[in-house]
Amino acid sequence: MIAMDISIHASFLPHEDPEASLAFYRDTLGFEVRNDVGYAGMRWITVGPAGQPETSIVLQPPAVDPGITEDERRTISEMMAKGTFAGVVLSTTDVDATFERVRSGGAEVIQEPMDQPYGVRDCAFRDPAGNMIRLQQRT
Repeated sequence: MIAMDISIHASFLPHEDPEASLAFYRDTLGFEVRNDVGYAGMRWITVGPAGQPETSIVLQPPAVDPGITEDERRTISEMMAKGTFAGVVLSTTDVDATFERVRSGGAEVIQEPMDQPYGVRDCAFRDPAGNMIRLQQRT
């Protein structure tokens, strides 16, 4: 097998309210804003953890692909409202302290910190668009 030098550069999460998403990722999670681009009434915001310029999350308008049908757009909106469309797993050195900061920032709590049977301590909450954010403690 040939080893490949591949890393994750960016992942995408939808948002419907750019200001609420910006406040959450920048002010609550402490991410840096790397790019903020508007086009045709839409807005793409790139954020990422300080000190990790090689890793980003792009907050994008949902269903911007021109190949998506109106029925698909409706389904995406419904799934976002239920919090079942998109998510990301983040890590921290102290999940309990980070959880308290995120909770005090007004995030919707899905799961308080707990030890999982698969060997991690984690918690879960939703961002302003309903995306599932799982936060795991690094060991």
